[in-house]
Amino acid sequence: MVKVLGLGDNVCDVYLHTGVMYPGGQALNFAVYAASLGAQADYMGVFGQDAVAAHNQATLDAKSVGRSHCRSYEGENGFARVTLVEGDRVFKGSNRGGVLQQYPIYLDEGDLAYAAGFDLIHTTNNGFTDGLLPALHDLPALVSYDFSFRWNEEDRVERVCPYIDFAFLSCSDLNEEDTAALCRRLHGKGCWVVTATRGSKGATVFDGERFYRQLPDLVKPVDTMGAGDSFATAMLVTLLEQMKNENMTLADAGFRARALPVALKAAAAFSAKNCLVHGAFDCGTPVPEALRRRFYEGI
Repeated sequence: MVKVLGLGDNVCDVYLHTGVMYPGGQALNFAVYAASLGAQADYMGVFGQDAVAAHNQATLDAKSVGRSHCRSYEGENGFARVTLVEGDRVFKGSNRGGVLQQYPIYLDEGDLAYAAGFDLIHTTNNGFTDGLLPALHDLPALVSYDFSFRWNEEDRVERVCPYIDFAFLSCSDLNEEDTAALCRRLHGKGCWVVTATRGSKGATVFDGERFYRQLPDLVKPVDTMGAGDSFATAMLVTLLEQMKNENMTLADAGFRARALPVALKAAAAFSAKNCLVHGAFDCGTPVPEALRRRFYEGI
């Protein structure tokens, strides 16, 4: 069985128009999606000590996602304010990770030994984990990183790409030529496989040898929250399964040429299915009355 770790952010996405909050965050989403795809998945991150944290912790337990190496500190858990426009999620601000800002994730010897037991570790631009990447790079696990829209921050690219195997980029505003150039640039910084998602225009992947393109499975979305995270997760889990089944590594160009199209097709199907539920993966709960003023202040 494939073993993966989501390392970094967790939030609740507070839907202002319905008064419902849904578990989320790129790293937490990855772990939940991977578990749903049959992988053994854990999450490692920082929780506050409030109703948001409690709901996310309960959700991870219900989804059979391990969280034995998480931390908890007094204060607010991360949250984001969200609304929907014709099924497309629109962010309206956040508390920028809550306690995670003050207490970023660290890795002691026990954490590193724990992380070494996974096939892949997935982290993100929102997880305050960039400084951990050199240590993660030295582990047997592959490392995946979601830049989201922050691929244009050159200092981030320089400090991240030498230490990761997979990069994911959100590039909905770029044309095909510029997307290809961006993929080449990040690959040249040291990353094995670069994936740029472009919404309805599909995904472009570059592995240093060739480009792969995957059109989306078109659906009428209920909610696009988590579309990119679900795409990345299904792609990675499918690729890891193929690597295990064939006893192959990413270094084999022939394997990549066979395996990446299969992984991309699975990713498109899973992402489309995920757009038919509310929130990143449902599991919503009404906003607690005690937090309503905090969530809606300044709106």
